Amino acid sequence: MKFKLFLWAVVLFSFGLGQVRAQQNTKQILVQTDKVTLAFTVGKNQKLYQSYLGPKLGNAQDNGQLSGTKHEAYAPSGTDNLFEPAIRVLHNDGNPSLELKYAQHTAQQPEANVTQTAIHLKDPKYPVEVILHFSAYQKENIIKAWTEIKHKEKKPVVLGNFASAMLHFDAPNYWLSQFHGDWAGEMQLQEHQLTSGIKVIDSKLGTRAHKFQSPTFLLSLDKPAGENHGEVIAGTLAWSGNFQFAFELDEQNSLRVLAGMNPHASEYHLPANKPFVTPAFIFTYSQQGKGEASRSFHRWARNYGILDGNKPRLTLLNNWEATYFDFDQQKLVGLFDGAAQLGVDLFLLDDGWFGNKYPRNAANAGLGDWQENTTKLPSGIGYLVEEAEKKGVRFGIWLEPEMVNPKSELYEKHPDWILKLPNRDEHYQRNQLILDLTNPKVQDFIFKLVDDLLTKNPRLAYIKWDCNRTFTNAFSPNLKVQSHLPIDYVNSLYKTLARIRQKHPHLPIMLCSGGGGRVDYGALPYFTEFWPSDNTDGLERIFIQWGYSQFFPAVAMSAHVTSWGKQTVKFRTDVAMMGKLGYDIQVSEFNEKELQFSKQAVANYKKLSDVIWFGDQYRLVSPYEEKRAVLMYVNEAQSKAVLFSYNLQTRNRDRFTPVRLQGLNPQKQYLVKETNLMPDTKSAYAANGKTYSGDYLMKVGIAVSPTTALTSAVFEITEKP
Repeated sequence: MKFKLFLWAVVLFSFGLGQVRAQQNTKQILVQTDKVTLAFTVGKNQKLYQSYLGPKLGNAQDNGQLSGTKHEAYAPSGTDNLFEPAIRVLHNDGNPSLELKYAQHTAQQPEANVTQTAIHLKDPKYPVEVILHFSAYQKENIIKAWTEIKHKEKKPVVLGNFASAMLHFDAPNYWLSQFHGDWAGEMQLQEHQLTSGIKVIDSKLGTRAHKFQSPTFLLSLDKPAGENHGEVIAGTLAWSGNFQFAFELDEQNSLRVLAGMNPHASEYHLPANKPFVTPAFIFTYSQQGKGEASRSFHRWARNYGILDGNKPRLTLLNNWEATYFDFDQQKLVGLFDGAAQLGVDLFLLDDGWFGNKYPRNAANAGLGDWQENTTKLPSGIGYLVEEAEKKGVRFGIWLEPEMVNPKSELYEKHPDWILKLPNRDEHYQRNQLILDLTNPKVQDFIFKLVDDLLTKNPRLAYIKWDCNRTFTNAFSPNLKVQSHLPIDYVNSLYKTLARIRQKHPHLPIMLCSGGGGRVDYGALPYFTEFWPSDNTDGLERIFIQWGYSQFFPAVAMSAHVTSWGKQTVKFRTDVAMMGKLGYDIQVSEFNEKELQFSKQAVANYKKLSDVIWFGDQYRLVSPYEEKRAVLMYVNEAQSKAVLFSYNLQTRNRDRFTPVRLQGLNPQKQYLVKETNLMPDTKSAYAANGKTYSGDYLMKVGIAVSPTTALTSAVFEITEKP
């Protein structure tokens, strides 16, 4: 018996020693935030493996156990990888394979909240190096991943695939939420279970690349995640061009997720010693559902992802729906009175103000000729700036710098600046073509356009930057290799925007692309806000803005009150107030009560906007689950909140339960008060004017939804001393 025990002791000791040696023979690399850990292990074969992605372990010593070598972290093509590769390379000698082995890694902390990790992988046979970059944002629990590829072969190597990141998961089931749409129907939510094989979400549109599919997704592990429960990965690509997400479920029920630029028709010939840098894939992990993931993105975006994300925004009145192309300076000056009456900060002049040889009186002429139309604006933009300021209103202007009408002086002078196929008929969208931004002369032209406008009119306070068409029949006379066009165009756009921002760092600029055709964190560092959709119908906007709120904060989401939709002015205003409020309407057509209400609504919004812009958002009732939508914003001190309730197409017998609030301090007392009421009306809600504990509001809740269709309410919730 003693002999058997001795043998078992020897076996256990040997096993334990083997474990120690195994750990000693492997290297572990951790990318961590306050709540999330992404762990990599270098195997005995010197390959890099993703060994963990999930909640940060409470005991740091347990991290040593995260040493799995099942999933190669950035699997290449051509060797032993049986599934979709992260990278594909064709070498000078025609060899289509790549093998990546760990060389070294570095970590640095450029600021207290950010840790940057770079993992260097090299091919043992060819002089090719791949660097996996990660930035971990501690407090926001966001990880940004991108890839750098370089080589020292004699001639260019051809890159066929170039993912920004590859992530691996092992769960019983996987549920994917994606966001699709079209013009006037952007960011519509669909959720379904992934099955074996590959699910691909992508774009091949070039510009206005997010018209049909958004570069965003939510991935739930095991079961569909809710707002406040479930494991979920929220991810988005910081890229304004063609993108691709591939979700591949293998024979062992493991899931690999590839995110990056779309490799379709984009083979890239990379010269020696010139890095190829992919856009960032930005993601977070949440154990507490989609709401926590969204709030992580919102905090990160305000701090890092959007220009001046923690600074106030301007309310505005746009002339487009009031005039379209039919205006002159006298009519515009008259509209300034409407802006002053509303109390908004700025008047925005939209399309139609430019072109002389080919006046911009419709969408078929003048685009590209950025001089004031002397018939419409004989006194120029400077005069409008001055007249607006006399009314206490600042002035902004619309541009579409990347596009051109064939009926324009620019087209006549520079036909070589246009993207169009030789030996093919020109193909138009909105009667326009795209300028070749890969051409440095075009970049100079666009920079000079913006810079001259701002230099000549230094008090110009705002720009709306539009982009209304996609790539079709696209060919660049500036490029030797046409497959570079989808990538080089976007990088050239960013280069131009960076140049503008270096000269004009804080000018508010709206990112617009025929609506929401270009909404991403690749462009938003150059913009203060974005235009979600040309569809401003109040009912439709609830769904559109709900979708964007999964990834983008209210401070960046422009939402305007217009004449679209058959809802009341109050309903349309309440919907617009959940984002960055603006108007695009003929103010003179308001009746007395509508005007009085709208003036008060602007004043209310300015009082509440700090909470809406910079507070934590909680989506309480989804319009996809009930015939209503309820959401709220809570400031960091938990001293003030704003709650929005919208009834949709309700029917007579629909009944709604009280809504439990979130994000409040259970120990504090809160006064609930309905605001944004029409003149001469009183609140019909039982909770109005009453005080409740935060505990009661979050556990019991209050009734905020009557049965009446297309009605809305806004509640101001304030801590009582």
